[in-house]
Amino acid sequence: MTARELESHGIATVIIGSGFDIVEKCGVPRYLHNDIPLGNPLGHPYSATEQHESVASALELIEQALVPTIRFGKVKWNEGEAWRANYMAITDANREALRLAGIENRRSRLEQIEKGEKR
Repeated sequence: MTARELESHGIATVIIGSGFDIVEKCGVPRYLHNDIPLGNPLGHPYSATEQHESVASALELIEQALVPTIRFGKVKWNEGEAWRANYMAITDANREALRLAGIENRRSRLEQIEKGEKR
């Protein structure tokens, strides 16, 4: 919605992401899709090369795309396609650790709220 509002005022935008199905439904003007795990839209953490390539591709997209456009980026995850099999997987092997992490997360958030650090 923000991109559409900016575009209506003559400001070109491009969304860089890895949630193709989500962004496609939003109907953004320009979308650069990097097919990698969510939370890493520009590439691996600390990989200046991948991040630079993503930003350069996004800037090219802004220059070239005059109509709504989806472009697929070149950034790939180290593990190839293997990350898909385990991404956000809940199994008997990790179920208890995930449950405990959720409890700790809720406890920490409540503590931050009580301190006024978070709403």
